Amino acid sequence: MTAQVDRTAGTAGTAEAAGVAGVAEAAGAGRAARAPGTVRRRALVGAAALLMLTGGATIAHGAADGTDGAPAPDGGGHAAHSTGTGTGASTGTGTGTGAGEAGPVGGASRSGGFYMRADGVFSPPGSFVPSDALTYDTALVPAAARIEITQYADRTSHRVGTRLRGLVPNRAYGMHVHTSPCAADPASAGPHYQHRASATADPVNEVWLDFRTDRNGNGEAEARHEWGFRDGGARSVIVHDAQGGAGKRVACFTVPFSS
Repeated sequence: MTAQVDRTAGTAGTAEAAGVAGVAEAAGAGRAARAPGTVRRRALVGAAALLMLTGGATIAHGAADGTDGAPAPDGGGHAAHSTGTGTGASTGTGTGTGAGEAGPVGGASRSGGFYMRADGVFSPPGSFVPSDALTYDTALVPAAARIEITQYADRTSHRVGTRLRGLVPNRAYGMHVHTSPCAADPASAGPHYQHRASATADPVNEVWLDFRTDRNGNGEAEARHEWGFRDGGARSVIVHDAQGGAGKRVACFTVPFSS
């Protein structure tokens, strides 16, 4: 009787060992099957992190009514120039956040409006990864700080907005739309865009986006006018170290504004 019990226990142990070996083999096969996908995912994450660290810019276009994933702008009216304090980072609906930047969104909507959004990550001129967002003073606009520009136009109004994050906290900055693209030389962006050329340099005749950052270094502003840009006349925005009509050029972002 004792021998029978011993044999039964031995058989059970052999079966249990075989089961464990089978589970281990299946787990190993599962790991092997998953390994290529895991490697690909890790490679993609690494590439995205490199882009975030070294800078870059992308642009996306979409309809103003949100049919292409772009947020529909609000319909409220407001003065020609307004500023605000940002409360968080821009997310770029439908086109990614973090390392994945939204690229320009733009096109005609069913309501007859036009919407464009462009965002970028600031980096110094000559960086390893080229960027449309350039910082000329990393103490005021650090590398890896972010910017988003939006443009909306319909039959009666034209709005340009900006959101920034990662700047110096609790600081005032100036910003204007300029006539030429950004380059290593800050002067390459040309003068302010003016609705009436060689007229007054003020928020009524130009697009001023002065803003003040919050305690996290985020800021935003919007300018509204009854007029729009001339074809090819507006090509960038310049961030200045002071608000008002002038100031040192500390950063630049090339933007595909539409007329």
